[in-house]
Amino acid sequence: MNMTGIQPDWIVEKIEFAKLRGERARNAGANGRIGIHGKSCTVDIARITIDGQTGYGSSLYMTPEWAEGIIGRRLLDLFDDKGRLRETYRLPLEYPVLDWLGRRQGKPVYDLVSDANLERGVPFVVPCYDTSLYFDDLHLSDEQAAVALMQEEAIQGFAKGQRHFKIKVGRGGRHMPLWEGTKRDIAIVRGIAEVAGPTGKIMIDANNAYNLNLTKEVLAALTDVNLYWLEEAFHEDEALYEDLKEWLRQRGQNVLIADGEGLASPHLVEWAIRGCVDVLQYDIISPGFTHWMELGEKLDAHGLRSAPHCYGNAYGIYASGHLSAAVQNFEFVEYDDMIIEGMDVSGYRIENGEIHIPATPGFGIVFDDELVTSLIQQSGWSL
Repeated sequence: MNMTGIQPDWIVEKIEFAKLRGERARNAGANGRIGIHGKSCTVDIARITIDGQTGYGSSLYMTPEWAEGIIGRRLLDLFDDKGRLRETYRLPLEYPVLDWLGRRQGKPVYDLVSDANLERGVPFVVPCYDTSLYFDDLHLSDEQAAVALMQEEAIQGFAKGQRHFKIKVGRGGRHMPLWEGTKRDIAIVRGIAEVAGPTGKIMIDANNAYNLNLTKEVLAALTDVNLYWLEEAFHEDEALYEDLKEWLRQRGQNVLIADGEGLASPHLVEWAIRGCVDVLQYDIISPGFTHWMELGEKLDAHGLRSAPHCYGNAYGIYASGHLSAAVQNFEFVEYDDMIIEGMDVSGYRIENGEIHIPATPGFGIVFDDELVTSLIQQSGWSL
């Protein structure tokens, strides 16, 4: 990142914190591990004031005690000599600081972080996928009715400009009898593939509810579907992934293996470098944007693909699009359709399976200053 624009007299003057509430476009059901996710969601937002100007961003682990140590510090001191935010400041502050820098320099964050070799079109667009297809059918005993319901949800996404879909599978892992649930997984994936059409990419995510042999049964049943990747089939295991890779190779079935969200194995990146995993999916909020810039560089060097996990945090959706400018093998923005009070994202739009990233300064999200101030006073804090 170019640090030449940071002035030595820019001081952190104020840090404020509030929780913004919102809801998904549709109630989200269970997945292979846990129960109903529901409709409501929240975003923890920090507002930072430096040299009289504000920046807004998602913030993790921010406390008044921690923030107290930052007030009065020079912005320059938060960065290392490579121009990246130091590790200790990342999770609480990287998003508001990057937003502030973009606003101050009159540039979108993607311009601040972009790889100079990366060719970007105007407008700047990034592939995205609809990640909202959960187990919303468990109340239905009839498989055909279940398929029809899930197709209807995919049609809703298609109408909003989505073309690629990630489908939760693993119904037999916990919520349904094993074979009945697996059979329904297969039927639903086929049904949604019909909605997506021949050019739509389909991803399936089992949230570790399969085992190796069950994974092979499902993949064998879906050879005629445009299956792009298989995510979290079972907990990361190098021996099992080697077996699955070899099995796919012998069959000539081109399905990528994706993993890395949640409690991922610390060995995952080395296993990927050794050829067992194709797509890495650590979260965009934690370990976060700066970590992803560093990881993306490493993955690019090994021809591996990056697809940050982003579910349940509306800020992360839009941040992911900017990250794509710094990572050559960036695959998709994961899109969880939500509206958050006081957070105007109308500069972004989805069209034909791509998210259009606005060229406005910072992350291009407009916050309602008055509403955020009143939330800070009611239930947040200000230092």
